[in-house]
This record gives sequence, C-alpha cells and structure tokens, in this order.
Amino acid sequence: MRTTTAYVAEGPDATLRPRPVRRRDLREDDVAVRVTYCGVCHSDLHALTAAVADGGPFPLVPGHEFVGEISAVGPAVTTFAVGDPVAVGNIVDSCGTCALCLAGQENYCREFPTLTYNGTDRHDGSRTLGAYAGEYVVRDRFVHRRPPSLDPAGVAPLMCAGITVWEPLRRWGAGPGQRVGVVGLGGLGHLAVKLAVALGAEVTVFTTSPGKADDARALGAHDVVVPTDDEAMSAVADRFDLVVDTASGPHDLAPYLRTVALDGTLCSLGHLGPVTVETLDLLLGRRSLSSAGSGGLRATQELLDFCGEHGITADVEVVPAASLPAALERLARNDVRYRFSLDLTGLPDPADLPASPVLQG
Repeated sequence: MRTTTAYVAEGPDATLRPRPVRRRDLREDDVAVRVTYCGVCHSDLHALTAAVADGGPFPLVPGHEFVGEISAVGPAVTTFAVGDPVAVGNIVDSCGTCALCLAGQENYCREFPTLTYNGTDRHDGSRTLGAYAGEYVVRDRFVHRRPPSLDPAGVAPLMCAGITVWEPLRRWGAGPGQRVGVVGLGGLGHLAVKLAVALGAEVTVFTTSPGKADDARALGAHDVVVPTDDEAMSAVADRFDLVVDTASGPHDLAPYLRTVALDGTLCSLGHLGPVTVETLDLLLGRRSLSSAGSGGLRATQELLDFCGEHGITADVEVVPAASLPAALERLARNDVRYRFSLDLTGLPDPADLPASPVLQG
C-alpha cells in the first residue's frame, strides 16, 4: 500500500490533524494523483459538523475538488501517464450500467456514486478518505485532463462549484440572446456569472448586499438588482430565460420565479431543503422550477476545456495546509472571496509524524 499524509478528524472533536494514511494498491484501472491543491467546500464543513453531532463516522478526511499530477498508473491505464496535469471531483466511481450512467450522468447513478470521501468503495466496501492529503488513488475514468494554462489553485473549485453551475447553464442553453439571472455572489454564484458571460448570455446578479455590485460587474455582470428593492424587482419581472439560484440559506423563491420569462426556468442549486411554491407563480408563463447537482464525466471535461479556452478559474484565496482550521472557521462565517484553495504541496513526510495508527482509505 501507498502511504501519504492527510488531514484527519479522528474523533468527536473533529479537529483535523496531519496523520499518515494508507492508500490502496493500484488496481488495473487506477491512477495515483499527487495532490497539489484542494478546494475547501461548505460541504466539507457540513460533514465535519454532522460527524460531531452524530458521533461519526470517523476517521474523516474531507476534500472532494482537487488538482494535481499523475504519480503512478495501473497496468491497464492507457489514457494517462506519470506527470499529466489532472483534476478530480466529488465522485470517484459509479455502477456504469444504469440508465443515468449510460446517459453520461454518473453523478445521478441509480446505484449511488462512490463519493470522494465518506463514500463506499464498490470493490472492497471500505470507506473513502478525501483529498486533504498528499496523494489520492482513483479509478482512471473519473480523472479529468486539466488545462495546463490555468492556475491550478483556481481550477480545484471548478470540480464542484464550477460543474454545479455549468450543468444548468448548458442544459437550458445559456448563450447569445439569452438572459440569465444569478442569485447570490458566493462560491457558486461568482462562477455562474463568469461562465454565463463567457457563453454569451446577458447576465444580471441578484444580491442582498448592495456593496457587491462593483464585484458583480467586475466579474462581467451586465446588471445588478437588490431583491429587497420592490421597484427594481418589478422592472425585471418576466425577464429571464434562466435564473440560477445559488443562495445557500432558506429563502422565498417567489420573487425570483416572478422574474422568469415565458417557458423559462428557475434552477435552485444553493438551498437543498424544503421549499414552498405557489402554483400560480409557475402557471403564469409556464415557468419551471428545477435543480441540479454536480455533473457527469462528459460535462465535467467539457467545462474544463471551456475554461481552458476562455481563461476561467475560480477566484480563490490560497491557504497553506497548516492554516486549514482557521480557514474552516472563516468559511463558517462566510469570510472568503470566493473560495479557499488548500495548498497541499508542503505536507510533512508521514514518517515524521507522531506515532499513531495508520489509516486506510
């Protein structure tokens, strides 16, 4: 087995500490990725919080949007070679045979995809440990070619936040002649703006923080609307072909639905809890309410290629691995613009760490 260093939560305090971790021996279609940067996602914070509340599962190693270089390949791997720049997202395997996998939507696998961490390995039943680590072993099919022209630290969040907004933008045809609204200007929202603008759409940002108007325009937005301004909201009624709602907290969808044009769609991405919708808000204009999550393999590579062509990355604050606890505390306060990217290039050698059980994952 291969031994690397990872940031591990071993018990109920959920404190992440550097510990030695064993990765599996490479199977025929596996590659090992030397991790250089990993995005710090709100779902990582939620996983740690849930582990504290529920008493586990431990050990827990977060991290599901990462980049690096190939460090080893299995004997059947022909698409990658040692040294190739790559990126990996939040799923690392799927059944490959259900209707959704065959449609290129492995993220919706009927047998449930194997998550990059806290997932169940389809071969041996072990639990996956994530990419807050120096190396990760993954099936080659779930590894993506990374455009070498892009800043790797800014590419890492594309593998979660980026693909999450890319899927609805492509599904509902964002492009020239289309009007797109983006609710929220955080980790997902700022990428939705960049991508929609690059696709050729006219983009309006809805933000409850008027101070973010300049930021939104700097990202390429053509207009900014404060949703508490009734006059401004009335002016954009029935306007948008697609509204991508990235706001993470519970909120009323009705004001945004009323800005959707005839046969348009509101795609709710940020808040995954229950919502209440008046049927009349859908009936008037044959509006649709939808959602999406992550993306399939084809769409993810398409996103990376598009970003390479247009020079798009996430706006990130790079933090050294040793500053991870402080970064998580700031993330809990939404004190980041717009995403943390964890620098994992300077991890201690696992042989130099204090004696502790060597974990597998």
